[in-house]
This record gives sequence, structure tokens and C-alpha cells, in this order.
Amino acid sequence: MDLLPELREVLPEGRITTGEDELNRHGGGIFTYHAPHLPDAVVFPRSREEVLEVLRFADARGVPVVPFGQGSSLEGHTIPVRGGISLDLNGMDGILEIRPDDFVARVQPGVTHGRLNAALEEHGLFFPVDPGWDATLGGMAGTNASGTNAVRYGVMRDQVLGLEVALPGGTVMRTGGLAMKSSAGYGLTGLFVGSEGTLGVFTEIILRLYPIPERTLAARAVFGGIEEASRVAVATIRSGMRIGRVELVDARTIEAVNAYKGTDYPPEPTLFFEFNGSEGSVEEDVAKARGFAEEEGCVSFDFEEDEEGREKLWEARHEAGLAIRQLYGDKSPMATDVCVPISDLPAALAHARETIASRGLDGAILGHVGDGNYHAVFPVDPNDEEDLRRAEEVNAEIVDYALARGGTSTGEHGVGSGKRRHLQREHGDSLPFMLGIKRLADPNGIMNPGKIFAGTEEVREVPEESF
Repeated sequence: MDLLPELREVLPEGRITTGEDELNRHGGGIFTYHAPHLPDAVVFPRSREEVLEVLRFADARGVPVVPFGQGSSLEGHTIPVRGGISLDLNGMDGILEIRPDDFVARVQPGVTHGRLNAALEEHGLFFPVDPGWDATLGGMAGTNASGTNAVRYGVMRDQVLGLEVALPGGTVMRTGGLAMKSSAGYGLTGLFVGSEGTLGVFTEIILRLYPIPERTLAARAVFGGIEEASRVAVATIRSGMRIGRVELVDARTIEAVNAYKGTDYPPEPTLFFEFNGSEGSVEEDVAKARGFAEEEGCVSFDFEEDEEGREKLWEARHEAGLAIRQLYGDKSPMATDVCVPISDLPAALAHARETIASRGLDGAILGHVGDGNYHAVFPVDPNDEEDLRRAEEVNAEIVDYALARGGTSTGEHGVGSGKRRHLQREHGDSLPFMLGIKRLADPNGIMNPGKIFAGTEEVREVPEESF
């Protein structure tokens, strides 16, 4: 039976498409190496009620539903590997409320962090999580996104105070609230943040906000080697200064940015800092960081204070993802996403470089090293089995190194399709409990099937004639 006419009956005109361009856009990923898989239909809800209608329809018929934001997820979270409905939430993009005196905002999931910050500026506030792409806040909450500000402000889970979640059966759950903290019951907000669309659909998010710092200064320090740069990052964090950002890019990343932007930055490992706070504290922190850099043979230490200058100085870090993607041409970038204890960072970066070289791969290393999170990015031809095998081996060795030191297989990209077997090794003893939660929230297995769990879900298959 063709279910499309029936689905169109429960939604307003224009909410559903099966056009080739939209199916292709929702069936792949901007930065992922994972193979595309087209949905059967793309649905564009505009309200909580429309989301609920879709979920009731899909749950009754066993049709998969995959929430979709900007589609930037590296581990293929938004790829509908079992077809069904791609639920595009970009039309739910209302900033519902800004409460500057309470440092809180309520938003719908389709609002991007860039648009929210533009609205907050007049209140002297900002939202700190910046994953390097203007992602939707719903997608960022779904993957527990992180980014350049995490060393000071934490990750997405630290910023979400409450959620409104549409559950597969067509009911609504509200977690948390407008207060900055609560000890009432289980921490369900934190459970849903990072669930990657496998438990329900976010229809409203309550976010914590912060005052814009009195003064901000950015600096770029160039080094002769990646280990020297990483040791400075560790020393900076150990010093106790309240630094805003500490980012590292290697020489290959700088080469990629130069080719992409036509710039002429020195092709050497580089640390990017951002210092913010009061006038006196910023001056003191800059002097301290400069001292650490000079002790490790820093080649140059440049800084900028005005906004235009800071943006220019940060260009190599902000443009790194797109630059590396262009550098590798037709190949797709595979990016590791491990996080290690801070003290293990210098040795971990050296190990990553050696591991990439041992397989004859080209690769770039970069990351939010202030919290021990780094990425090794190397080109992969998904259609070349040998190429894919080598890349997977490198990825696995880097993950093994992190896990052996008490780290994690994914610091911010999430599990998706690509880290499922690594999750089994990292948290195998707790996976049965996670699966129990999954089955309680989603008994028919319609929510983003094929993600997080490595083939252990009890998912009702979609009838071949569904769409």
C-alpha cells in the first residue's frame, strides 16, 4: 500500500516532498564519508502539533523517522539508512522568548546558534557553543555538540536547562525548566541531549545564556612542532587562567587553508587563543600564555583585539573543515573525534601523526585541545574497499590509544553510524541499560534506526510497499 496519500491527509499542503533534489540533500551529509541513503519522503513540520501527527502516523505503521537540522553531522546521524521520513525541522525556527534578567532563552529546534547570538547581542548576552558550522540548536542538542568555547563554558549538555520532546507514540514530555538547577527526579534533560534523534524529536529547547565579556583578545602562536604546541596548551590549562578558547591546527591544515583562502600563513603547527574577562585579567593571562609559548620555542606570537582583527586571526581555524574538504577533492574526509585526559594530549597527538603516516595516508590534525579533544582528518574514497579499510584501521588505532588512557571514542561528533562498534568497546557494560531506555521511549524502533547501537536494536522493519 502506498502510504504517501495517507500521510498527506494528516499534514497541510506543501509539507511533504519526494523531489529528487530534496531526497538527495537529506540522504547524505555535508562532511561525512558515510554512504548516502535516500529517505522515501521529506517532511517539513512547522509546529509541535505537526511533528506529533507525523510521529503518530509513523509509529502506527513502523515507518522510520530521522530528525534533520543542517545535515552537517560527521558520523552520518541524519542519513536515513532504512529509508522512511526525513523530518526537516528548519521551519520550526522561532526564538520564543529571551529572558535577559534570567540568562535564559526558549527556542525552537530550527534556530541556528548564529541567529540566536545575533538576537542576543542587544541584551549584552551570548550563547557560547560554537561547533564551527552554523548548525541548528536542535541538531546541536541531539549530538551534544561542543566546539571552540568548550574549554571555558562546557558542551551543549551544560547549556540545555530544559526540553520539550515529542515522543514516537504522539505524546509530549517536558524536562527541566527555567531555573539554573534542579534536583527533582532523574536528569532526563541530560539523557535526551546527545541521544541523536533515537528517542524523540525536540520541539522546544531552554538554553542558558552568558554575559558578553568586558574585553576579548585573540592570539595566534606558531611553533616548530605539534608536540611543542600541545604542551603549551596543557600548560595554559594547568595554570588556572580562565581562557576562552585554545585551538590547535597542524601544518597540513594551514596548507589547506592557504590553498582554500589564498592566504600566506606560515605552514607550521599553530595554537589559537582567545582571552576574555576584565581589562586586568586579560592582560595578565596574555602575558602568562606568551611566557609558556616562548619556553617551547614559539616562532611568533601575534594578537588582535578589535572584532575584525580577531575574525581575521581566527580564519585558519574557522575555515579548516571546508579547506581540508576542498584539499582532498573528490574524496570524503574521515575525521576521528577522540578526547583524552589533558596530560596525555602531547603524546596522543604524536601517536596520531605516526599512525596516519604508517598507513601511507595524508592527514591533518586539529582540535579543541584545551579540553583534550582532537581530530585527525584523512581522505577516504568510500567506493574503494582498500582505501576505506586503511582509514578504518587508522581510526581504530587512534580510538584504541584514547580508550587505553581513560579517554573516549567521541568527544563531540557523537556515535551515529561510524562509532557504533567503538561504543560497544567503551561502554559495553552499560549498553543493555541504554537499549532498555531506547525500547521504553521508542518501542517500535522508528526513531533514527541504525544509529548508536551496533545491530542490537529490535526494530520493526518497514514494509517494502510503504512509500
